[in-house]
Amino acid sequence: MRNQWMKKIFRVVPPAVGLLLLSVPMFAHHGTNISYDQKNPVTLKGVMTDFNYKNPHPQLFFDVTDASGQVTHWAGEVAPTPFTLSQNGWGKARSLEALKAGTKITITLGPSRAGTPIGVVMKIFNEKGEEILDQRAGEQ
Repeated sequence: MRNQWMKKIFRVVPPAVGLLLLSVPMFAHHGTNISYDQKNPVTLKGVMTDFNYKNPHPQLFFDVTDASGQVTHWAGEVAPTPFTLSQNGWGKARSLEALKAGTKITITLGPSRAGTPIGVVMKIFNEKGEEILDQRAGEQ
């Protein structure tokens, strides 16, 4: 009797553990709503320092200078993947041109819940006030 019970356990437990281990990576990514507060966005004026058009999400880096002259180095994560951006006409060449170092931007982002100078990008405007990128994959 005990032998039969042990055989059943060894038939069920290893596959169950295997499925559990395989499902963990699916939950490891996409913590955007956990990491960033998109319900309370902030809008900042800054100057681009770098843009990385890479998987899994493009990243931009910019400096914000406050009234006292203190510079804070910010980073922003662009939620759509490069593939999604390119499908909507926002390719690498366009990104590098529109977001090159020295470009003045106004950016709205969902700030980090940890209080660090990082956020998920919601919209970016150029110095002329034209929307150049939004979180819906660069429709402009």
